[in-house]
Amino acid sequence: QLVESGGGLVQAGGSLRLSCAASERTFSRYNMAWFRQAPGKEREFVALVDWSGTSIDYADSVKGRFTISKDNAKTTVYLEMNSLESEDTAVYYCAAGSVRSRSQVQYNYWGQGTQVTVSS
Repeated sequence: QLVESGGGLVQAGGSLRLSCAASERTFSRYNMAWFRQAPGKEREFVALVDWSGTSIDYADSVKGRFTISKDNAKTTVYLEMNSLESEDTAVYYCAAGSVRSRSQVQYNYWGQGTQVTVSS
């Protein structure tokens, strides 16, 4: 089970931190990723961290602005978002899967999503 939190309304240039709380079993065995879906668009990859926490990947559109991290003790993965742009407005989803991949089809478990709205 994955539960996201931390979304909200922020002005362009601002910051938000999303959290995804996972059950202990899910967190220790799976790769974790963030995806997002903007209105009228397909869901897209944002960032991932592998099960060991040593391999991280970002979409080009967020590289240098977003940071993904995981806290094993809290079984939580975070997405720190800085320098937010109106194009970042979307519902953000946390996902867990057994294959390290940018493809959403490789992820078996999904959270309910949290809305991020960036006003210009």
